[in-house]
Amino acid sequence: MSSSTNIPPFHRVAILGTGLIGGSFGLALRKAFPGVSIVGYARPESAAQAVTRGAIHESAEDIEGAVRDADLVYIALPIGAAIEALPTIGRHAKARALVTDVGSTKAFICKMAADNFWPVVKNGARFLGGHPMAGKEQSGVEHADAALFQGASYALIASREDGDARVKKFAELVRAIGAEPVWCETEAHDRAVGITSHLPQLVAVALARVIQDETKGKTNDAGLPLALAGPGLQDMLRLAGSPYEVWRDVFLTNTENAARALDRLGQALDYMRTRLASKDMAQEFETANQVAKRLRKPRSGAI
Repeated sequence: MSSSTNIPPFHRVAILGTGLIGGSFGLALRKAFPGVSIVGYARPESAAQAVTRGAIHESAEDIEGAVRDADLVYIALPIGAAIEALPTIGRHAKARALVTDVGSTKAFICKMAADNFWPVVKNGARFLGGHPMAGKEQSGVEHADAALFQGASYALIASREDGDARVKKFAELVRAIGAEPVWCETEAHDRAVGITSHLPQLVAVALARVIQDETKGKTNDAGLPLALAGPGLQDMLRLAGSPYEVWRDVFLTNTENAARALDRLGQALDYMRTRLASKDMAQEFETANQVAKRLRKPRSGAI
């Protein structure tokens, strides 16, 4: 448990993008370390709301002003905007600062960051790729929650044995807000989220399309099949409420892995289609039950 006597691992934090993730990070950080100072950068209306909600103490007019005195720069912008901001952050972040992002894909942004941060830029800020496996289908700081990271895995693109004190301090911070660091490489991360994150989103969108097409124009059955939808379908379609703007850059920067995930699902569906009347389906359900049980257990380790 944290208290007001806890010393923040980073005293001055800049959050770029004060939406759901950035706002939740600010709230969680202030709860764990009440003495931390947080400046935010976002669209004026979002920044103002973040101040009102207590996610940040103050807002900056531009990226340069936000990062200049920060010990930690937390990039919670969409992936495309985050990549565009890297050169500016690299020029204005103070020496020995840590810069980290929250993007759902890592290989592309880490490659772009390599030209703007330590060790290429001597005595410069260190870039650490990051990805909290937490979120909601709703976006915006109005949905931010200090408990969003509780029990979540938090991917860090580094080795557990990384000797940089800045990386170690951020891992400590991740634990302080209730998440568990998962150390991994960029390619391993992007392959994994293609299956565990991108695929469920795409499945939800595809399932919603099938239901819409099967319901649309049905004049003889009073809106069937949608009229007979129950809690199971609601659970399956929770992700269908996610806006495309959140996912656009994800698919643009991890197209190959997302396509591979769809191919694997297609193979699994083809297999089940040929065995619907076979007792072989019992094994498929048993495997599914085991995976569901594993997901309900606490997770730790590395990809």
